[in-house]
Formats: sequence, structure tokens, C-alpha cells
Amino acid sequence: MTEAANPHADALKYEDWGGEMGARWLANLKGFEGTIAPAGEALLARAAFAPGERAIDLGFGGGATTIAIAEAVSPGGIVLGLDISPDLTSAATRRAQQAGIDNARFQCGDAAAVTVADGPYDRLVSRFGSMFFAEPVPAFANLRAMLKPGGRMDLAVWGPPMENPWMLKGMEVARQHVEIPPPVPRAPGPFAFEDIDYLREVLDGAGFGKVDVGVAEGELPVGGAGASAEQAEHFAQNAMAFGQVLLDYPVEVQEAVARDLKALYEQYYRPGEGVMMGYKAWLVTAYA
Repeated sequence: MTEAANPHADALKYEDWGGEMGARWLANLKGFEGTIAPAGEALLARAAFAPGERAIDLGFGGGATTIAIAEAVSPGGIVLGLDISPDLTSAATRRAQQAGIDNARFQCGDAAAVTVADGPYDRLVSRFGSMFFAEPVPAFANLRAMLKPGGRMDLAVWGPPMENPWMLKGMEVARQHVEIPPPVPRAPGPFAFEDIDYLREVLDGAGFGKVDVGVAEGELPVGGAGASAEQAEHFAQNAMAFGQVLLDYPVEVQEAVARDLKALYEQYYRPGEGVMMGYKAWLVTAYA
């Protein structure tokens, strides 16, 4: 392992979605949306939005989920996209306008503390946007305040790292070359709610009830549907959190990681499908 100084060694413990990670998501939007599409589709199928409902989409990313919800709740319904990234907020607003969606709007704010002006809402949904709160109980209590009494919340959160090889294996390859800390249980980050009992504690402490947990699992295409091993490697280095860590190391180290990542993804490449690797997500429903 290379023992270079790394001022961003904690990059996987805290992801700056209001700044660097939001900009990174936007720059790699197609790859991100294509990669997590199977889990996102499972979440929306479970949520089953209906016309006339008023919904909040927390951590909307590029806005694809928000637009899908807006179409599902039309006519008569509206959707508010809420995200901490100003870059994503601006981009999603333009995207909805270009798509002719007039029942969706996007607000930049920290969901842990922000107040929505036209609440309360019927529904709240989040596709992998709820795992990054520094203090999750008060944050979820704030989300609950956005909902009507009895309002429904649907979340997709990643399951345990070992059951998400699409993330874990790439991280393991990088770790052979650079120093990357392992995920810290219950800490803000992709695997904050891998322990579903912990998530139940958080939701109970925030005042949510009738918690029900389903599973979405299978394979997803790293880098998007049809991506080659080289394209998947480029996506991983430029979009995933460990890619930020690599920027603090010499070019030759980054190139070595790139070679090994490409070799990894070649093992999982299927013509016409892409780099197909396993994932597991919890689909969580709770009521205010």
C-alpha cells in the first residue's frame, strides 16, 4: 500500500453533498442514474404514488425521480424536490422545465433543519438521500413535521457493504493501493442504515410508526446500462466517493488503480447489458 499523506482520508466518512459530492453527481449524472435505476424503480413501484397526492422527494439528485413522481401524481398533485446541493437544484429545475413538467419545483436546503412553506404534505420519498444526516433523529423529526398526521414516507437505503459488491469490490481494489478507512457503522454515509434495527430506532425516536421493511436486490449496471469495463472504471474513479481519495495520490497510483478496476469490471461485463454487479437495498415505509 502506498503510504502517502492523505488530507482527505475521512472522505468516506463524510460526503459533502452541498458541495463537492453534489457537483460530482451532476458531472456524472447519466452514470449515476443508470447505475441505481433498478433500485429506484423498485422504490417507486413500492411507493405507488396516485393522482392528487402532494409529495416531497428528498435528495433528488438529478431530478429523474422527482419528475417521475410528478407524472404519477398528475393531475391535481404536486411534488417538491428538496436537496442540499445548489448545483443539483439548478440543474433539476432546468430539466423539469425542458420536460414540460409544471407540477414540480425544487428547493435547495438542509432537510435536517429546513422548513417547507406550503406543508404539510401527504407523502415523502427518498432514493438514497436519507443516510447522510449527522444527527438522524432530529433530522427525521424535521421530515416528519413536513407530513400530515398519518402521512407516508418511503425510503431506499443501502443494505450491508458485503451485500453490495458493486460498491465494495471497487473500494477493495482502491484499498490495495491507497489508504481508505472502512465504513463506520451507523456513521453518516452510504451504509448508515445497513443495520435495519438501528434505522427502526431512529424512526421511532423521530416519531414515525408502522415501519415496514422490504428488500430490493439483484444486479445493477455499474456506470449505466451497456457501459463497458473501461466506462465503468471511469465512472468509479470520477463519481464514487473513493475516487476523491485517489486525487491526493500520485498519477502513477491513480493509473494503477484504474488498471485494476478495469480488470475487475471485465469479470462482470456482459455484452448488451454492461458491468452487472450485485446490490441489496432496504425499502422502508413508515407513517408520521
